[in-house]
Amino acid sequence: MTGKTTKSSGLSRRSLLKTGAAVAGVAAGSGAITGFPTIWAQNPITLRQFGTGVSNINAIAQKCKEDLGITLEMTATDSDAAAQRSVTQPDSYDIADIEYWILKKVFPTGVIQPMDTNRLKYYDKVVPLFKSGKLLPDSVIAQGTAPHTVGFVEGPDAKTFAAGETEWFTMMPTIYNADTLGIRPDLVGREITTWADIMDPAFKGKTSILNIPSIGIMDAAMIMEAMGNITYADKGNMTKEEIDKTIEFLIAAKQSGQFRAFWKSFDESVNLMASGEVVIQSMWSPAVAAVRAKGVACKYQPLKEGYRSWGGGLGLASHLKGAQLDAAYEYINWYTSGWVGGYLNRQGYYSACMDTAKEYMSEDEWGFWIEGKAAQGEILSPEGKVMEKPGAVRDGGSFDERMGKVACWNSVMDEDRYMLRRWNEFIAS
Repeated sequence: MTGKTTKSSGLSRRSLLKTGAAVAGVAAGSGAITGFPTIWAQNPITLRQFGTGVSNINAIAQKCKEDLGITLEMTATDSDAAAQRSVTQPDSYDIADIEYWILKKVFPTGVIQPMDTNRLKYYDKVVPLFKSGKLLPDSVIAQGTAPHTVGFVEGPDAKTFAAGETEWFTMMPTIYNADTLGIRPDLVGREITTWADIMDPAFKGKTSILNIPSIGIMDAAMIMEAMGNITYADKGNMTKEEIDKTIEFLIAAKQSGQFRAFWKSFDESVNLMASGEVVIQSMWSPAVAAVRAKGVACKYQPLKEGYRSWGGGLGLASHLKGAQLDAAYEYINWYTSGWVGGYLNRQGYYSACMDTAKEYMSEDEWGFWIEGKAAQGEILSPEGKVMEKPGAVRDGGSFDERMGKVACWNSVMDEDRYMLRRWNEFIAS
């Protein structure tokens, strides 16, 4: 599964097994050998990973243990807690599974070390979105913290981002998606076509946006522009005046009773929608799938203004060195070798290395999830539950249609502290 069986530095697999854990540990720590799961079994390595619940999945840890012999200890948090822990508890983790907007806050503090792209086996398979900001040659680079703008640094000790592609990566991208509004088509009673529809008085008391400030403010910006209330120079980097206007709009909407709730976690969004308490809200694609899995009608609605996008990846803690650093690179190479990518694609997310993920999906799965084709047979979740029936087409269509219509990325603004203070005033109002 790792795809590597190299015999570096004249050591055969058999002689390594004979020499025992101590020598294996030294050899592994030298960076000379990779690809022998037995090394990690002989010289047990545990990697502590934390990040948001979307990708800290037990099945990945189990498969990693089977394939590499590396033990993954996973901790799932919400986005804000992940940002805080990255900086304030750098010795509590080895792998930071974080989003790119979080990276903008975290990387300059020096808690994550740059990655040598020459040690990343599937670097050349990473979709161009993470290298140039464009999915297709004619794509428009979206507003906000586009991953490529925080993706590279100039050298192994750098703490500031490079203007373009270099040999030093801040993170290996792993997961991303194009987000929009989720709706209950059986309860909204009409066609939904724009972000502005969440403010329709007909849905008063039955709407929700997410209470993760750096993301919620972007949804609010999409709504505000769609309503014609404002045109931002950059939705992902608002001025104080633009922040004030946006927050005042949200406070007025809240006080008029437009919102039912503000959710922070995947499960909260699923429960609000499945119960029918909410009929239109900010949502994540797999949460829509989770509602549908309960037998409740739910749709991830493409909107004319486009999508708000996010991406995440795996970062190396700055304290990693020797055998642990080697194991971390080995883990990241395994992660991007296809099995995990197929798993994430089947959840409704996208893998950063699409070519390797394709090898772990059936033709029908690839057609449904990536190419926007009608399902030929039943479409199953990674756990084997029926998610879609034959004939179903994915909401929003193909990978290119969805990721090619990104209007903005989740972001950290220059006025981030001011935005957070104003957002908290909105939630408390």
